[in-house]
Amino acid sequence: MPRPTLALTALVAMTLVDPLGSVAAGQRPADWPIHSTARPQPPVVDPGPAPPRAPVPSDAIVLFDGRSLDAWQNADSSGHPARWKIENGYMEVAAGTGNIATKRGFGDVQLHVEWAAPAVVKGEGQERGNSGVFLMGRYELQVLDTYRNTTYPDGQAGAIYGQFPPLVNASRPPGEWQTYDIVFRRPRFDAAGALLSPARMTVLHNGVLVQDNVVLTGPTGHRERPPYAAHPDRLPLMLQDHGNPVRYRNIWVREVSDATGR
Repeated sequence: MPRPTLALTALVAMTLVDPLGSVAAGQRPADWPIHSTARPQPPVVDPGPAPPRAPVPSDAIVLFDGRSLDAWQNADSSGHPARWKIENGYMEVAAGTGNIATKRGFGDVQLHVEWAAPAVVKGEGQERGNSGVFLMGRYELQVLDTYRNTTYPDGQAGAIYGQFPPLVNASRPPGEWQTYDIVFRRPRFDAAGALLSPARMTVLHNGVLVQDNVVLTGPTGHRERPPYAAHPDRLPLMLQDHGNPVRYRNIWVREVSDATGR
C-alpha cells in the first residue's frame, strides 16, 4: 500500500481542481431519505492486512502519540481533562465519560487517524464498535464495525454520517487496526454569516478511496440534515463516546491552505 502522505498529496491537488466534488450516481443525499435501509449497500473491498503505524510527516501536528492526552479535553464546555483510557500505545473510549476534543482549533486539514473496533463482538448494526471523527466538532466521519455487519449505508464505516455512504466497504475485521486519511475543506461564510462555499471531504479508508471530494449538505446529524450555520474558521476536532470501547492511536494533522493561500 502506498504511503498515505503520498497518496493524499494527489488528493489535496484534486480538491483544489474540482470545486463541485464528485458523487456516485444515486448516492447524493437528496436521492434517499436519511438512514434509509433501502439504499444500496456499498460493495465490499478487501483492503489487505493492516500495515505498521503510518509515519508522521515532519510538518504534522501530533495529536496523540500513544502516551498522553495533553492535546485533548472533555468536549463539553467544562474544559475538564479527557478521561479516556490510555494503554499499550492507544487510547480507548471510556463509556460515559463523554466526547473528547482537541484543545486547539483547526480549519482546512489533512487528518490521519488509526482506530480499531472491539475484538470481542457485541451488538449489531449501530451498536457495534460505534464512534466518530468530527471535523470542526460538527461534520462526522462515522467509525463503526461494519465487517460483516449490515446497517444503513449512510451510517457505516467511512460514511459522512447521514449524508454520503462510502463508495466501498473497506473494513477490516474487528480488533484489527484501520486507518482514515482525510482531506477536509471547511465551509466559508461572509461577514454577515451567509454561506459562500460548503465544506468538502475526501477520505481514504485503509488506503481505499471511499469519499471523493464530496460536498457536505451542512453539519451531520442523527435523522436530520441541518443547514449550515455560520461558525468560526477554526474549531476543535472531536472523537465520540458512543458507549463502545473503540481504540485510537497515531493521530496527526497537517494544516493546509487553499489555492489562494488562505
